[in-house]
Amino acid sequence: MTYELLFGLVAFAFVSSATPGPNNMMLMASGANFGFRRSIPHMLGIGLGFGFMIFLVGLGLIQIFDIWPVSRTILKVVSVAYLGWLAWKIAHAAPPERGEAGGRPLTFLQAAAFQWVNPKAWTMALTAITIYAPERGFWSIAWVALAFVAVNIPSVSIWTLLGRELRRFLTSPAKLRGFNWTMAVLLIASLYPVLDL
Repeated sequence: MTYELLFGLVAFAFVSSATPGPNNMMLMASGANFGFRRSIPHMLGIGLGFGFMIFLVGLGLIQIFDIWPVSRTILKVVSVAYLGWLAWKIAHAAPPERGEAGGRPLTFLQAAAFQWVNPKAWTMALTAITIYAPERGFWSIAWVALAFVAVNIPSVSIWTLLGRELRRFLTSPAKLRGFNWTMAVLLIASLYPVLDL
């Protein structure tokens, strides 16, 4: 991979990872409700889980959409249903002082598994493989996956930190409830630009 191509890949990974989407909305809510430290497994699950997803997509899963076009529709339906359920959970999250008893952040495995029903993740993975590993060679795919892992974890951390800082202003149950409902609505709204897989 040339330096120019690697620079383009890193820039694409940063922009696509740092912009609003389901992962970042959920991390912002997690940072506000559970703090940064308790959200670390969630962040690592996104970064490593998405890198693994890109690797498998590049090795052959990308062909499923060509062979079985209805798989795009199935992915959309499953994604919308799952994100709707997650939005409901965010909207009804427990206040920070009851965080231990009333709820918990996503685990590493839950966050990693979520990438498979995240329409933005699919869009990013398909685009990255198509542009930066078009020949689908093993090492090209590995470079794309590693670039996303290296860029994704610091990028998504910003959203968790932002949520944690907002926690200082969410001093009453009513404010937290308003924030959580706003995050739930934004999570659903984040589907709009990426549902056309």
